[in-house]
Amino acid sequence: MRNPHGFPIWYELTTPDPDAAARFYEAAIGWRVGGPMSAEMDYRLIDAGNGEVGGVMRLTPELKGKGAEPGWLFYLGVDDVDATAARIDQAGGSIHVPPQTIEGVGRFAMVADPQGIPFYVMRGESDEASRAWEVNGQGKCGWNELTTPDQAGALDFYAEMFGWTYPDRMSMGEAGDYIFVESGGETIGAIMQRPAESPVTGWQFYFRAPDVAAAAEQVRSGGGTVAMGPMDVPGDERIIVAIDPHGALFGVVSGTRTQR
Repeated sequence: MRNPHGFPIWYELTTPDPDAAARFYEAAIGWRVGGPMSAEMDYRLIDAGNGEVGGVMRLTPELKGKGAEPGWLFYLGVDDVDATAARIDQAGGSIHVPPQTIEGVGRFAMVADPQGIPFYVMRGESDEASRAWEVNGQGKCGWNELTTPDQAGALDFYAEMFGWTYPDRMSMGEAGDYIFVESGGETIGAIMQRPAESPVTGWQFYFRAPDVAAAAEQVRSGGGTVAMGPMDVPGDERIIVAIDPHGALFGVVSGTRTQR
């Protein structure tokens, strides 16, 4: 059984130093990062101990020349990559990497929403459902958060492209509403308006670890920065927002959340 259309299925870090990144995230989150899968492409699988959560890809000079930077992106599973990419383009988004097939893996495209925020769409060859997203799975992604300069536009776009619904919201005062996202019957994250004073925009992913305070210490000792937290959030969870030594933004969450 595959994941529903529009459900997150893979998380990917692009970094100039996969060896250093592996050491950093293994200490901070508890992952095990494998070695390069081939001599032609330095791509490494992330093992959360209870299944794979994503991959680490080397940021090559060629990719950097095309504007790529260190950072995390995710893949949304779709029923038809070509049709979805075409619809995204027609809806005011863009196609960064046109649909193509990796033999034995599946078909994918790198796209961006109308606000210019990138992500991937993919149809994997395997009939087995991905468990890279698992709300309380240790090492898995437990929250997907979009900060966008056009919240209303983003809500309409992702609903039209992926069938997302927005069952609930939480007021953040002058910052507006934090609007929760449902896909495939699960609350997978939220979409928020970017504050005027904040330069941060894009998708951010929170990976679950046993102890956020311990993760924060590992981030600092590994040469990263804790940008926010540790702090309590609704649902009896604690989070940090951090930046790895190469500038990639990510989050860590601990606790056990009950699905909304």
